[in-house]
Amino acid sequence: MRVLAAMSGGVDSAVAAARAVAAGHEVTGVHLALARNPRTYRTGARGCCTVEDARDARRAADVIGIPFYVWDMAERFHADVVDDFVDEYAAGRTPNPCLRCNEKIKFAAVLDRAVALGFDAVVTGHHARLDPDGLLRRSVDLAKDQSYVLAVLTRAQLDRAIFPLGDSTKAQVRAEAARRGLAVADKPDSHDICFIADGDTRRFLSQRLGDAPGDVVDASTGAVVGSHAGAYGFTVGQRRGLRLGVPAPDGRPRYVLSITPATNTVTVGPAEALDVTAVDGVRPVWTGGAPPDGAVEAMLQVRAHGSVVPAVIEATAVGIHAELRQPLRGVAAGQAMVAYRPDPDGDIVLGCATIT
Repeated sequence: MRVLAAMSGGVDSAVAAARAVAAGHEVTGVHLALARNPRTYRTGARGCCTVEDARDARRAADVIGIPFYVWDMAERFHADVVDDFVDEYAAGRTPNPCLRCNEKIKFAAVLDRAVALGFDAVVTGHHARLDPDGLLRRSVDLAKDQSYVLAVLTRAQLDRAIFPLGDSTKAQVRAEAARRGLAVADKPDSHDICFIADGDTRRFLSQRLGDAPGDVVDASTGAVVGSHAGAYGFTVGQRRGLRLGVPAPDGRPRYVLSITPATNTVTVGPAEALDVTAVDGVRPVWTGGAPPDGAVEAMLQVRAHGSVVPAVIEATAVGIHAELRQPLRGVAAGQAMVAYRPDPDGDIVLGCATIT
């Protein structure tokens, strides 16, 4: 097949491209220039979109022996990922920008352009698997599994995706990169949010949304126990940085329970008040096929590296409803709820939705 390898400049995408060549595909490498000003993005271990990452990708393509191009997608990335990130926080929700990037950039804009140019598929370095039936599965390296952030992909997108690393651990990928003479073999993994240069999400949002002072309220008494400069600086389950002026009567720590943009109020309370036994989501994607007919057992995950709990899920008119077999804490609107099959492996994605 004629395939396009998305090369971020990291070790995973470089080895994925090399494996695609070894599998007999005609491979072309492409690096996505996502920053309007690349030097404002996180660098080294922290980035995936900087000038140095583009250079690392180009050097890897030279070693592998494939053509290499850079595609400027900065405006699309800013609109679909950065602006969406800011808008979601302003609305009191907690988005996952990596998930949105996969959905809107890597497997929408890039795939659409690749198909238009005559490519059959897109290869990425994601740690996930596609089984012979095209079903999305977890990586064998559960610590690096990225099936959660890929669950937003449609069947049509998965049919044109190749994930060569799903059967390998990260240690095996690094060792292979070294054997192939790829300079990125020891390059640290990217972390956090690539477009927030210093890692300070609250300051990033404040610069774009401005100060919006409001109250922090205790859920049990209704009393004002603190103030804030912007409700967008908080997320459900947060404990640190609350700056409460009034301690809890029992002396126990308090956590963010909810965020209400309409009143600009952050509500706090005890840890047990975070327990959630039912979750609803909208904009469903049934990665595993058609929506289930009635209620079915599943394993539910609500954060990229969060706990997985047994649940009963059901398709609704607008999305997915899940009744949890055991409570979860820190479930925030805007995150993705991803359902996996409850079989012995428990690693096949059924579908996902955005938590409301």
